This record gives sequence, structure tokens and C-alpha cells, in this order.
Amino acid sequence: MSESVLVIDDDETFNAVLARALKRRGYAVRCATDAATALTEAQQAPPDAVVLDLNLGSSSGLQLIRPLLTAAPHCRIVVLTGYASIATAVEAVKLGAVQYLAKPVEVDAIVAAFAPEAAAPDATAAAPSEPLSVSRLEWEHIQRVLREHDGNISATARALKMHRRTLQRKLAKRPLKA
Repeated sequence: MSESVLVIDDDETFNAVLARALKRRGYAVRCATDAATALTEAQQAPPDAVVLDLNLGSSSGLQLIRPLLTAAPHCRIVVLTGYASIATAVEAVKLGAVQYLAKPVEVDAIVAAFAPEAAAPDATAAAPSEPLSVSRLEWEHIQRVLREHDGNISATARALKMHRRTLQRKLAKRPLKA
């Protein structure tokens, strides 16, 4: 019997392409494009693994992690995002995700994240030798404050003492490399 994977992404094209690639690798794949469908799928047939997009339309994929783990306690959740930040990565792992990957991502990286040994932190791994750039630090800070304000742009802009439009422009840009 093959492992079952539930792919949850509001982008139907990405969902279909990832599902096809996982099926070629021997997984039994089901798809969902919204939170309600995803929870129904997980409750009807608990998956072994879940690929969860961080942004599901107007909601956050982070809000789905705990309900998914309630429906399928042993599933391994891999969170994908096009706008990675340290704040959301830490939050995802605290909620129960085993991995957090930035798009674009190779299917092999997703499959590797399903492996039980992938979740074990490497205590021997060295800290990065290069500090984060000022631009990347700014991005991380904005993401943390945005998370604290539940994604509310206006409240985040006020907290950062920044004009709302300026904040929206900064958020529209892809995150900068470290």
C-alpha cells in the first residue's frame, strides 16, 4: 500500500502539477483547494502526509495545522510558501509542521521532508557565517509584526509607524535573500 498525501493549495494548477508528480513517485494523492475541503478530506481518510500552502486565498494555512493533526495525528505536514519568513517558519513548526519550504521547490525536497529523519534537528549544524542583510532583517521584522496583528495591514502599518501603502509595496515584493 502506498503512502497517502493530501495536497492543499488554492492554486489549482500548482495543485494538479504537484499531485501528478507525487503520483509518479508512488503516492496516493488527494487534493483540496480550500480549508473546508481539506478538513473534510483529512477526516474521511486521514493522510500519511500533507503538503499545505501557507496562503489559502484569504486565510492562512497555519490555521489548518492543528485541525489537520487532530484529524490525522500521525500525518507529517510540510508547509510551502512563496513568501518565506523566519516568523512564519517558527510558527508553523510550533504548531506541528515538520518542514517549511519556500517556493519554488523541487518535488524531491517535498518527498525528502516526508521522511521521519527529516524532522530531527541537526545539532551539529553550524550557524550561518554571514549575518542577514539589513533588507532581509526588515522583511523578517515586517512579517513578525504582520503575524502579531493577524495579517491586518492597517494595524501592522500603525505598529511599524509606516504608511499603509508603503507597507503594501514592501509586502508585494518577494523576500530578499539573506
